[in-house]
Amino acid sequence: MVKKGLLERLREGVVIGDGGFVIALEKRGYVTGGPWTPEAVIENPDAVRQLHREFLRAGSDVMQTFTFYSTDDKLKLGGNEVGNEFTCSEINDAACRLAHEVANEGDALVAGGVTQCPSYTQGKGKEVIQDQIRDQITVFVSKKVDFIICEFFMYIEEMEWVIEEVKKSGLPVAATMCIGTGGDHRGVPPGECAIRMAKAGADVVGVNCMYDPYMTLDTIREMKRALDGAGLSPFLMTQPNGFYTTGTGKYGYLECHEYPFAMEPRVITRFDVHKYAREAYDLGVRYIGGCCGFEAYHTRAIAEELAKERGKLPPASAKHKTWGGCNQLSAYSFIAKRCGREYWEELVPSSGRPKKPTHEVNMNSN
Repeated sequence: MVKKGLLERLREGVVIGDGGFVIALEKRGYVTGGPWTPEAVIENPDAVRQLHREFLRAGSDVMQTFTFYSTDDKLKLGGNEVGNEFTCSEINDAACRLAHEVANEGDALVAGGVTQCPSYTQGKGKEVIQDQIRDQITVFVSKKVDFIICEFFMYIEEMEWVIEEVKKSGLPVAATMCIGTGGDHRGVPPGECAIRMAKAGADVVGVNCMYDPYMTLDTIREMKRALDGAGLSPFLMTQPNGFYTTGTGKYGYLECHEYPFAMEPRVITRFDVHKYAREAYDLGVRYIGGCCGFEAYHTRAIAEELAKERGKLPPASAKHKTWGGCNQLSAYSFIAKRCGREYWEELVPSSGRPKKPTHEVNMNSN
């Protein structure tokens, strides 16, 4: 049976993305924080394979290759200091094999992922950037990925160059920038960025990482307004991070004092994700997923919130009742009362810490 492609699925309904491999695998001991490079696909393939399976079971329709920061210019920055002695081609080849293996266990698509290149901010120009991206695309095409995601771009100019190169593959292209309502890092507004991504040829346009779901929704709302005004209608996509980022500037959660190793107090709950998924869907977003900080249970919350629209629940819901329904089975009567949408939607979680948190961010980091 031939699987439906990305664009067909988006025309028919909603597509659920996966979550944040880089942060999740750092916590598990397979990625070095700082360089954040994906050599784990070669060094520890079982860890990557298992994380793919967790997201598939939680409801993800897409297995995105773990190829974040895998261009050769980025890999060379860390080099042997972090034990990295692999090339872009080697990493992408291994990542594609893992993603395909798990995708074939369900009805999931495989997306090749490309990200920003250090060469751009080093001023090396369009040709060098496209050469770096071409090395990745060559592997993705040979390994028959279903589509390509261009994500984590801070400058619309670089994004346009990358979309131009990726379009040569003939595969559908999803393009997401890691920006907030302030626009890209040269101040180009989100709406203009969205228009330029669409005009460059992206089939799917949106935002990923850096900001929490609610700040991300503010940004995609501006993008949608501008696209509508320009008469453009690409599909919309959001993959926010899983941490509250209120008060941060253009670098989003990177500015939090807790980043990257003490972000747990800022983690969003599964119930926050229910709200995010519903608001995104009602806004017209049809590719809904997560990025750094999103774990499988967050993805399951998207799938459960949109179960009616999708006509199904994910396999992981077999061990879980939506809105705390399993608490009814608790031996403790006070816990048994903690079930139902009203209880969990109205809950304001406590940090549980004895000292009042400051919630300060370093606004001078810009």
